[in-house]
Amino acid sequence: MFHSIDQIEVFFAERRTLGIKPGLDRMMALLESQHNPQQKIKAIHIAGTNGKGSTLTYLKAALIENNYRVGIFTSPSLTGLTGHIFINDLPIPDDRFITLFNQLLPSIEELDLVEMHATEFEIITTIAYMYFSETVDIAIIEAGMGGREDSTNCIQPMLSIITNIAMDHATFLGDTLEEIAFHKAGIIKGHTPVVIGAIEESCMPIFEKEARKKYANMYKLNRDFFYKRTFIDENRQFFEWCYQGTKLEMEIQMKGKHQIINAATALMALVIIEKCGVDLNWDNVYQGIKTAHLPGRFEKILDNPIVILDGAHNPKGMEAFLHTVNDLYRTKRKKLIFAGFKDKELKKMLHLALPHFDTIMVTSFDHPRAEPADNLWEMVPVEKVRQIKWQEEWKEIEERDEMYFFAGSLHFIGLVRAYVKKQTL
Repeated sequence: MFHSIDQIEVFFAERRTLGIKPGLDRMMALLESQHNPQQKIKAIHIAGTNGKGSTLTYLKAALIENNYRVGIFTSPSLTGLTGHIFINDLPIPDDRFITLFNQLLPSIEELDLVEMHATEFEIITTIAYMYFSETVDIAIIEAGMGGREDSTNCIQPMLSIITNIAMDHATFLGDTLEEIAFHKAGIIKGHTPVVIGAIEESCMPIFEKEARKKYANMYKLNRDFFYKRTFIDENRQFFEWCYQGTKLEMEIQMKGKHQIINAATALMALVIIEKCGVDLNWDNVYQGIKTAHLPGRFEKILDNPIVILDGAHNPKGMEAFLHTVNDLYRTKRKKLIFAGFKDKELKKMLHLALPHFDTIMVTSFDHPRAEPADNLWEMVPVEKVRQIKWQEEWKEIEERDEMYFFAGSLHFIGLVRAYVKKQTL
């Protein structure tokens, strides 16, 4: 029996040595022990290398604006264990998380006895399904890694979404885009529509084959639905969205062309779920998408000087981040503070960033997977790159007349956000 979130965090820390283990056997055993709560949820399932969180955020905002009670399961968390599970914008209360964890604990211990050690992510996913089965109208479930063998892939959703494909998690998902696409395609379910975002053409046969096999109707960006950016400034973007002769003029506040793609994908999803019986007022949809925002995605946290956070944690994410930097701040003096996980393509990301900043400062953070700053410096040992401790650099930021960008692992971005919030209270 556990009495606090701190105790549960210690429990999970001890289990992390068990590693990441693909496969759904442990998940199905946990869910069956709780009478399959996932079967009671009306869900939207989202996979993809990048853009999952933003697409989810647009959907959530539109549904909340339409007075739905929306469950959100997302990863990674910027705010600890309860930051994975939300209803609307409120995380699961600590006491509810503890109660559900203790309810699940005997099943976790039974699996341990037969060497089927459930991972932290599997346990949290199960708790999310338990929580949502009691409390929400619709749940939006973000896959953790891959899709086919991801812990979240135990649901029968009313809609699947695959945002994009890029190289990431190669150790688990494969060394080619096509291998990664195979894993993402695993969330396509029988007779269930699927929305496909900005996917490399070389990967499309994989999705088309899976959709045919599952008798799933597919809606693809730039084939079935379209967008065109019409205006951008530092605070907003406008675009035109088209589907079967219908045109919508949309506004968003999230930055970057990639966010228009995410919003366009979310709009297609909303059209489909409306056909599935979800009542929507489209004035409310417009307002929800217009005001949607997501922490750590090109998020401005200071105005003077300008400080922006972005969870660009793989090369494609870095490219999108840099495109947005140049769209909005090409002529400004800029400094980048960067940190990331060891298993990411950090050298490639740093080389992508080099031409776009006057100074790049590499750093590290408190996590067993974090790459040490001196290793990052060795990847790009040039004059404009130097090592720092990011907390010490932060103390000097307010005294300088430059722009600062923090980018890299979302875990790092979460630590920076929490630190800044504490400093500005």
